[in-house]
Amino acid sequence: MAPVCIKSVLISESVDPRCRTILEENGIHVTEKQNMRKDELIAEIKNYDGLVVRSATKVTADVIDAATNLKIIGRAGTGVDNVDVDAATQKGIIVMNTPSGNTISAAELTCALIMNLSRQVPQAAMSMKAGNWDRKKTIGYDPITPKEISASWGVEQMTLEQLWPQCDYITVHTPLMPSTVGLLNDETFAKCKRGVKVVNCARGGIIDEAALFRAVESGQCGGAGLDVFVEEPPKERTLVDHPNVISCPHLGASTKEAQARCGQDIALQIVDMVNGKNLVGAVNAQVLASTFSQQSQELIKFGEAIGALLQSCLTSRKPYSNLRITTQGDCMKSSTSYMPSAVLVGLLGNGSNSINLINVLNFAKESGIQVSQTHCSSNGVGVCEVEILADGCTIKATGSVQSGVPVLLTLSDSTFRQPVSLTGNLLFFKASENSQLLLSVVGVLAAEGVQIESFSAPVNHTGEQWFCVGLSKLLTDLNVLKPIVTDAAQVTI
Repeated sequence: MAPVCIKSVLISESVDPRCRTILEENGIHVTEKQNMRKDELIAEIKNYDGLVVRSATKVTADVIDAATNLKIIGRAGTGVDNVDVDAATQKGIIVMNTPSGNTISAAELTCALIMNLSRQVPQAAMSMKAGNWDRKKTIGYDPITPKEISASWGVEQMTLEQLWPQCDYITVHTPLMPSTVGLLNDETFAKCKRGVKVVNCARGGIIDEAALFRAVESGQCGGAGLDVFVEEPPKERTLVDHPNVISCPHLGASTKEAQARCGQDIALQIVDMVNGKNLVGAVNAQVLASTFSQQSQELIKFGEAIGALLQSCLTSRKPYSNLRITTQGDCMKSSTSYMPSAVLVGLLGNGSNSINLINVLNFAKESGIQVSQTHCSSNGVGVCEVEILADGCTIKATGSVQSGVPVLLTLSDSTFRQPVSLTGNLLFFKASENSQLLLSVVGVLAAEGVQIESFSAPVNHTGEQWFCVGLSKLLTDLNVLKPIVTDAAQVTI
């Protein structure tokens, strides 16, 4: 089962033709409209489930706000700084990139710039054109890579503080984000070897351009190879014109091979997601990564059902302040990454399409709900207990998935004789059991034109307990039960 349904996609820039072909071969309608102004994109975007862009289209908060049907933004490339990821997340829209599509091409240019810096090829070519014959050169390279990749290559990983003074060359390969803005600055250049060379084929802004200019001017930096700039094309040309700086006009991904891979990758990733196979390149929807198995889909339905049930029980008691989830059993272990989100969708969604697994944790945080989760290993049947504190009142429910169906085992202190199937129209009422209780409830329901389809009683007959009745339709007004019950809730699942 796919988490989203994509029927139509707008491609707003020139991407490889394979992108459109793959999407259309899988039943997705594709429209290509290039070079749209912002107002044109805002007017157009409401008609599509998906949007595929490269780097020129600016998917701002205004565009996202106008996208009433949009479910996915696919970036045919790596960087997503042209997409307002926070705004997309808030609206529950997946932002997807192609993490490996242009890696090879960008790496090729990085190596080319390193070699050009180390062998001073542009300077030598200019020298030759000027009639000179200068053969002095130096060679060296020390890559910076993510920990897991460097370990697989047998490269010793170290902290940045350890790394700065040891590098002959520094290359950056990170996205532009708050934690990487100005990663190389006056302070870090001062910690480096004198004459260190730097290469940036990632994003402008990762290297502080003013600090880099001061470093190359002073000789602290022996040279720089830049394919990207804070402003593109750069109006400030002090770095571009510096004799120790080699510049390119953002060519890292500008190869036929890279664009073919990116166009094909983004289409295949969208198709795989729609077909429920897997999720690759989701920048803001990691919660969905482990939700593609049949078991995961069943557990998500269970979480949403439990959340919806408890929401119906707490209709008059808000705001919610705490949500505690305890899972038990090996079959529940895999749900820890998405169960809180699933429960919150049921609790906060109330039928709204604007809340989903992608953005619900943000909504919960904004609403002041503290979420905690615990998992206990067990060889027994997997169960999940959900407890909610709202307006000083605590209510909890325990359930599981049996034969693919979400079931309720307990509600507060009431344990049901048989698992309650959490499907259809359900009425829960709390009362002290007596010989006339069921007849009285049946009479009220009949008077309202509602038929009973199932009945679940608690094991314990002492004191007030919760009962469950499956209905042909929900009651118009729960107050009709007030004379015979102390509490009541109804929900459609």
